[in-house]
Amino acid sequence: MMATTIGSYIATRLAQIGIKNHFVVPGDYNLVLLDKLQENPNLQEVNCSNELNCSFAAEGYARAKGIAAVIVTFSVGAFSAFDGIGSAYGENLPVILISGSPNTNDEGDHHLLHHTIGTHSFDYQYEMAQRITCAAVQLKNAEDAPRLIDYAIRESLTQKKPCYIEVPTNMSSASCAPPGPIEAVLCPLETNPKALEAAVTSSIKFIESRLKPTLLAGPKLKCAGAEQAFIRLAEALGCAVAVLPAAKSLFPEDHPQFCGVYWGQVSTKKADAIIEWSDLTICAGCVFTDYSTTGWTSLQSSAHRLEAGFDDVKFSGHYFDQIALSDFLNALADRISTNDKSLIEYNRLRPTSPTIEAARPTAPITRKEMVRQIHKLITSETTLFAETGDSWFNGIQMDLTRGACFEIEMQWGHIGWSIPACVGYAVGAPERKIITMVGDGSFQMTAQEVSLMVRLKKPIIIFLINNFGYTIEVEIHDGPYNNIKNWNYAALVEAFNANDGKAKGFQVRTAGELADAIEKANSNVEGPTLIEIQINRDDCTNELITWGHFVALANGRPPRLSS
Repeated sequence: MMATTIGSYIATRLAQIGIKNHFVVPGDYNLVLLDKLQENPNLQEVNCSNELNCSFAAEGYARAKGIAAVIVTFSVGAFSAFDGIGSAYGENLPVILISGSPNTNDEGDHHLLHHTIGTHSFDYQYEMAQRITCAAVQLKNAEDAPRLIDYAIRESLTQKKPCYIEVPTNMSSASCAPPGPIEAVLCPLETNPKALEAAVTSSIKFIESRLKPTLLAGPKLKCAGAEQAFIRLAEALGCAVAVLPAAKSLFPEDHPQFCGVYWGQVSTKKADAIIEWSDLTICAGCVFTDYSTTGWTSLQSSAHRLEAGFDDVKFSGHYFDQIALSDFLNALADRISTNDKSLIEYNRLRPTSPTIEAARPTAPITRKEMVRQIHKLITSETTLFAETGDSWFNGIQMDLTRGACFEIEMQWGHIGWSIPACVGYAVGAPERKIITMVGDGSFQMTAQEVSLMVRLKKPIIIFLINNFGYTIEVEIHDGPYNNIKNWNYAALVEAFNANDGKAKGFQVRTAGELADAIEKANSNVEGPTLIEIQINRDDCTNELITWGHFVALANGRPPRLSS
């Protein structure tokens, strides 16, 4: 078999695992690699404004496609990209971070180089990457390159976490063995049959020892590919079903067993009442943090939880691993007995969705009117991005039609994530209609990537809620540092057009102006539309205030006294 180059090997593997677009910021250590990637006709380069945005764009692409790649240069590029890679790790997204690095001769020659921290050793970036990826490799010789590349990609796909591949600038064009069968890389998690049988048998005994079980969906259902298995179990058991905030849209909201988003005291549809009434909650793919439990106020006792994770099952006195989540849920569905007591109880207290009357066209815009109008735009083809902050709560409270998707970054919680992530998602899922709700403070973090939306002609609609500061931080802990310089956001977006862009920006202060801006946004199919909604700083959800209070209490716990 004819040899190939390391750069071409990487390109082939990226295309084989389903990547069509890779996200790039060029730098002198990765330029030869970029040339090799461009030679592959099945890959298309997407150039981002900076490495922070580039990594978040790749994170968004992974949400749509299940895998993504981001290519940056050494140190000055990778350090910024590490932020988005941290998000991918926390959010269970396989993103392949590929970094160019210095020539392999420089370290042995004891050189000091640009784009480094001024040391003679260049291993520090690799050592850092090991802490935020499931697999990190350095390609130091051509013979080992295929094995290391395949290892990193295989681990990323299997564990649904990011990986890191470091390619020295003089290695991209070095010859290596050609790629073998891609099946060697595509190795899904294999369930151990004996572990599965033991876990299901013990779980059924545990579940049937309780009177009123409920089901709770978590965000890892998606990365485990277990959404349909979860629905099967829900219908076999017949109980009330809630979702964690980061799992919204993973269980159909028009399903008769759906009982809302469980988020402690800021739950929707009284989900907290039924979950906390239950004597056993079967948690599938759940992640419990201070954010998702409202400052640890809604975490049930472990004695009342059966937790089925990405690859393990645990409950009181029992632990089983090497079990794929979908296999466990399907096997449980096949053997579980119906117990609908929690659904019967929930139907007694199920609230009716409140009807929000339309405001007068001349009335000043309010948060409720804003949500009412945005809600009308959501269809089965819509993906709604909710930025960290009050957008979380505005989005969580919307009823989603079947097929609509909801994206939130609750584990990492990086403000500004939604702007680059939604454009990356739009590249990966061009058939979806993207709506993004973002605050003014968050937008200022990553505003540059609107230029990529313009460049790619992505008709994303951005609702920018301008309440003149960091409202989520105000509700956790207020101070003068939460005030920011106001921008003319609508004008800024149109400045990205230069001579050939089609972005539109609108600034609205009344209900009628918002309706008119939405109509114009719907007709703009050649670029993004930003609608700046100026609302009173104190016009936020009650849920944000409550949640912020309890998160602040959790943050403020005094140190334990040493014994």
